[in-house]
Amino acid sequence: MHRRNHAVTLQQAADEAPVLVQLSALVHDSSARLRAIEPMIPAALRALVRAGPIDGTTWCILVRGSSAAAKMRQLRPALEAHLRSKGWEVNAIRIKIQT
Repeated sequence: MHRRNHAVTLQQAADEAPVLVQLSALVHDSSARLRAIEPMIPAALRALVRAGPIDGTTWCILVRGSSAAAKMRQLRPALEAHLRSKGWEVNAIRIKIQT
């Protein structure tokens, strides 16, 4: 392991570690997916929805509150189809309630 005597940014450190590079790419991909579906989410719910982890072809959306989660479950088929039409390989979207 190479020691440094100067500070580096988190991004610089992530760029030099393969595992962190992959993790950073997943975070950016998840955020891009959320931006792609935001126009389909009712305006009142947008602040309650966060991008979650990606596990293969399954993407997780984090939602604050059970009523918001119920609405997102109703939208799920349209959201999945929209993401596939934009080129993402998404077979399923999981909706997880955040407390």
